[in-house]
Amino acid sequence: MRANLATSLRRRRRSCPIAQYDRLPPELRRWLAQAALPWSPVSALRLWQKILSETAGDVESARRRLDQIEARMLMKDAPHIWGTPLPANTAPVPFVGQ
Repeated sequence: MRANLATSLRRRRRSCPIAQYDRLPPELRRWLAQAALPWSPVSALRLWQKILSETAGDVESARRRLDQIEARMLMKDAPHIWGTPLPANTAPVPFVGQ
């Protein structure tokens, strides 16, 4: 049964986030697998394509740039989450799985 049958709003079909993730380039999927923030596949792909065009397709440079962007976002949100800003020389520590 459909909800809000009497609405005049147009329906938006949203594709499955897992399917969107599966269609991402392998390099971006690997980066997202270790990312500290919960990136959406759509926003990650948009940023990835922009960075790749800026770096002339250099995947390693694009990954480093994504790391920098994520670190900046984490630093920006730190005072709201933990109550005090992190020191300027603090960098996120990458997770090393076993």
